[in-house]
Amino acid sequence: MFDKVLISEDHESSNYSVQIVLEQLKISNVDHVYYCDDAFSYFKKSLKTKPYDLLITDLSFEEDHREQVLKNGRELIKSCRDVDPGLKVIVFSAEHRIGVIDLLFKELGINAFVRKARSDSKDLKKAIESVYDNEIYISQDLHLPVKSMNTLEFSNYDIILLQLLSDGILQKNIPAVLQEREIFPNSLSSVEKRLNAMKLVLTVRSNEHLIAYCKDLGII
Repeated sequence: MFDKVLISEDHESSNYSVQIVLEQLKISNVDHVYYCDDAFSYFKKSLKTKPYDLLITDLSFEEDHREQVLKNGRELIKSCRDVDPGLKVIVFSAEHRIGVIDLLFKELGINAFVRKARSDSKDLKKAIESVYDNEIYISQDLHLPVKSMNTLEFSNYDIILLQLLSDGILQKNIPAVLQEREIFPNSLSSVEKRLNAMKLVLTVRSNEHLIAYCKDLGII
C-alpha cells in the first residue's frame, strides 16, 4: 500500500474524512493541507527526503483573505506533475460534468476520479486500492457517461469550433477565422463534417443545442 500521502482539501470535514479512509488502509504517513500553495510547498520539500506516493486533491478551493498562486486543483496537479510525472493523483470532488472529468484524464493524466456523494468514503477506498495496483478508477455512476464521451474524443480543433460558435460566429464564417489563425483544416466542408459528427454522437440536431450541451458538459 502507499507509504506517504498528501491531502489537499479546503473543507475541514472532507479533509478529515479522507484522513479516516487512509487510517483504515493503515497508511500512517499522511500530511493534510487546506491550500494548494501549501500542498505544492509540502510536495517540493518531500522531494529532498521522502517523496509522496499519492496526492489526493479537490478541484475547487474557496478564496479567502490569503492570496494564493495556485488557485485550484488543476493548477496544483499540473505543477506537481511538471516536477514529478510519476506522482499518482486522485481527484476527490463534487464536480459532475462529464466533459470536465474526461479532460482531467486526458490532459492531466489523473489516476482516479471520486465524486463526493453518498458512500464516497467507500468509493475513495476502492480508488486508492485500484491506483495502488496501477489501475484507472472512476466513480461507478460516472463510468458509462465517460465511456460515451471517449467515443467522440474531443480534440483541440473541436473545442475551437465549439468556442467560435459559442462566440456568435456563424458556421459559414468559421473557415475565414480558421484561415486567419492558420488553423487546419479550414475548409467549410471540413468544418461542417466535424460539427455534424459531434451532433451525431451527442444526439443533438442543431448547433445551438450542440453548444448548450457542451457547456453543460464543461467542454467549453
